[in-house]
Amino acid sequence: MPSAPPEIDAAGLIHGETGAQKLIGWTTDVGQPDGRARLFLEVDDRHANRHGVLHGGIQAMLLDSACGYTGSLHLDRAAMPQMMSLSFTTQFLAPCGRGRVMAIGRVTGGGRRTLFIDGELRDAEGRLVATGTGVYRPVARSV
Repeated sequence: MPSAPPEIDAAGLIHGETGAQKLIGWTTDVGQPDGRARLFLEVDDRHANRHGVLHGGIQAMLLDSACGYTGSLHLDRAAMPQMMSLSFTTQFLAPCGRGRVMAIGRVTGGGRRTLFIDGELRDAEGRLVATGTGVYRPVARSV
């Protein structure tokens, strides 16, 4: 059964809402007027792959989560319905080193039930390092 909307602080930030968010350590910003969620992560050695750069699985997780939160904001900013990914594709464009990265989502189409959402992941210098494209749907509420 879907849970209540996430706890959002006065700055529009969500901390530690999910197990994945707690484990990886990102912060979610849902307080911007443009309705686009942003995820921030301070990349360090814990997030690196064997080549010393941000692991691709973490990049995909950040992009997918940014897209999902953006879908929630798009459908109902107050209720923040939980979203599920129906499909998600990631394109890795450049290696991503240490420092603060940002993932951001953007609704590109869809209707009331299904949304098409793109995401971008930028490194500490603002360089585009990965993109993602997904199809999302709100989780059905149980009766």
